[in-house]
Amino acid sequence: MPLITLPDGKQKNFDEAVTVRQIAESIGPGLAKAALAGKVNGELLDTCIPITIDSEVSIITSKDQEGIEIIRHSFAHLIGHAVKQLFPDAKMAIGPVIEDGFYYDIAYNNPFTPEDLERIENRINKLVNLDYDVKVEVVTKEIAYKTFKEREETYKLDIIDRIPEGETIKLYRHEEYTDMCRGPHVPNTRHLRAFKLTKISGAYWRGDSNNEMLQRIYGTAWATSKELKSYIKRIEEAEKRDHRKLGKALSLFHTQEEAPGMVFWHPKGWAIYQVLERYIRDQLTNNSYQEIKTPQTVDRTLWEKSGHWDKFKEDMFTTVSENREYAIKPMNCPCHIQVFNQGLKSYRDLPLRLAEFGSCHRNEPSGALHGLMRVRNFVQDDAHIFCTEEQIQSEVSRFIDLVFNIYSSFGFDSIQIKLSTRPEKRVGSDEIWDKSENALHEALNAKNLEWELLPGEGAFYGPKIEFSLKDCLNRIWQCGTIQVDFSMPERLDATYIDEDGQRKHPVMLHRAILGSFERFIGILIEHYGGKFPTWLAPIQAVVMGITERNNNRCIEVSNELTSKGYRVKLDVRNEKIGFKIREHTIQKIPFLVIIGDKEELSGLVSLRSRDGEDLGNISIEKLSFILDESINQLGRV
Repeated sequence: MPLITLPDGKQKNFDEAVTVRQIAESIGPGLAKAALAGKVNGELLDTCIPITIDSEVSIITSKDQEGIEIIRHSFAHLIGHAVKQLFPDAKMAIGPVIEDGFYYDIAYNNPFTPEDLERIENRINKLVNLDYDVKVEVVTKEIAYKTFKEREETYKLDIIDRIPEGETIKLYRHEEYTDMCRGPHVPNTRHLRAFKLTKISGAYWRGDSNNEMLQRIYGTAWATSKELKSYIKRIEEAEKRDHRKLGKALSLFHTQEEAPGMVFWHPKGWAIYQVLERYIRDQLTNNSYQEIKTPQTVDRTLWEKSGHWDKFKEDMFTTVSENREYAIKPMNCPCHIQVFNQGLKSYRDLPLRLAEFGSCHRNEPSGALHGLMRVRNFVQDDAHIFCTEEQIQSEVSRFIDLVFNIYSSFGFDSIQIKLSTRPEKRVGSDEIWDKSENALHEALNAKNLEWELLPGEGAFYGPKIEFSLKDCLNRIWQCGTIQVDFSMPERLDATYIDEDGQRKHPVMLHRAILGSFERFIGILIEHYGGKFPTWLAPIQAVVMGITERNNNRCIEVSNELTSKGYRVKLDVRNEKIGFKIREHTIQKIPFLVIIGDKEELSGLVSLRSRDGEDLGNISIEKLSFILDESINQLGRV
C-alpha cells in the first residue's frame, strides 16, 4: 500500500503497486493525458513502471524541461525505427539528447545523402501519426544480449558488455523496432509532433579516432510547433551571423590548412583586435593591474613542477634545442609565478595583480577546430592576483564589478553565474576550502546576484566562479572565470613575509574576462551580425566623392577626421556613387560621408548611416559630434 506524496504536499494511498499513469489519472484526466513520465523520489520513471514503496512523486509533462528532454530522447529512438525500416542493414549505435535536440550514430555502408535525410524525416512523421504505444520492459543482461544478438546489432552488444552486473536494463519497443535505454520515454507517439532532422555528420564510435567512423543524424524537437518554428528561425539567423562567413565577407580574418587552428588577421580584423586590446588594457590599468610579458617557450622542468606536464602534456606543443626539451606555453600561470618570485615580497605588497595578453598554444584535435571559437593559438586576457586568504573576498568582489562593467560595454546585460565547489579529489585542507568557498559565496551574495551552485565541480586546487553571456539569439557563452588556487604557489615556491615575519604561500586567483581574444571576437561578430558599434568598428566612416572633381575635398575631409582619431577610409575610385554606397553598406561601415559639388561649395558633407538613414547635410564639426556621440554609446546598437 504505497503512500504517494505530491509536490503540493497532498498524499494519496493506494491499495497496491501504482504507476505514474495511474497517479496522474487519480488527479485528473487532463494530467493523465499530458503525462510523459514521473519523478519518483528524485529519479525519472516511465509512466508504466510500478511504484511499490512510499514515494514523493511529481508528474512530468512537456511543460517541464525534463519533459522536453524525454521528447527529444524518444525522437532519437524514432530515428532508429525509421532508419531500420528504410535501411534494414544499418546498425544502430547510440542516440543521446544534446542541447536543443538529439542525434543517433549509425553504421551503414553507404553515406546518407540530404535526400535520405528527407526520407527518414518523412518516415518518422508517418510513424508518429500512428499514435502507437511505446512499450518498456525491464530485462536481465542476458535477455538484452540475446535480443540484440538476434538482431545482429553489434554496437548494442558492445554497450551491453560494458554494463555493470546488476544494473537495470530497459528495452523500449516501438512496434517491430527494439532499442535499449535508461529512459524514460514517452508512453505514446502522440506526444511527438514538433521536430525536424537538421544535418548529417561523421562521428567515431565512442569518440575514439582509432575506432570506425559512423554517420550521425542530428535533429531538434520541441513541445509545440510554435517553439519549433521559433528555434528554426533562430538557427537560420545564427547561420547568417556565422562568424566564419562574416569574417570572409567583411575581410576580417581567415584560416588555412598550412596553419590549422591559427588565425590570419586581415587589416580590418586586426583593427578590431587592437581596439579590444586597448580597451581591456585601459580597464586593467584603472583597476591597478600591472602588465607583464612572459616567454613563449619554457623548459619542461617548470611544467613538471607546476603539475601541467602530467595533466596536459598530450595537448602541449614541444620542441628540443641543445638537448633540452621545451613546451610552448598552453597557459600563463606558472610563468606569472616566476615574476612574483623575483625579489622578496611582504604582506604590504599584496594584493599584487599581474596581467598579460599571453599567447598560448594547445594541440586541439583537428576535428574540434572551429573558426575563431576553437583554435590552437589564442591570446588570453589573463591575470593572476596574489593575495592573502583574508583578501580573497574583496578581490573577488572587485573582479565581479569589473566583469559586469566590461560586459555591459559590449551590450551584454544578461549574465549567468555559476559557483563550483570542492571536488572529491582535491588538495588543501577542509578549513582552507571552507574559507575559499565562503569568500566566494559572500562576494556573490553581497552583490545581490543570482547564481547557481555546482557542488563538486571545482578545480582540484580550489573553487571557481564562471560568468556566461547571453547573446542576441539567447545563446550562452561561458567567458569569464575566477578560480582560487592554493596549490600552484606552494608547488612553485611562491612566498611572502607576513605580519609576524613568517614566510607564507600567497593565494593565487586565476582570472579572465574575455577568455580569449579570438573566441570573444567570434562571439562579437555573431552577436552584432558584423554591424559593430562605432567604437569597435574597424572603419568608423568612409569618405567618398560623387565625381573626380570632388577628390581633393574628400582627401581634406578624410585627413581632418583621421587627425582627430577616427578610423576613416577614403574612397575616390572612379565609380558611380550608388555603387560605392551599396558596397560600403554591405561592408557594414557605420557612417557614409558623401561629397559632391553642392557639398563642396557649401563646405558641408552629406551623411548617411549604414542602415540607410539620411542624416542630412552637416558641417565637419557636427559630423565629429555625431561620431563622438555614437562612439560613446559603446555596445548600445
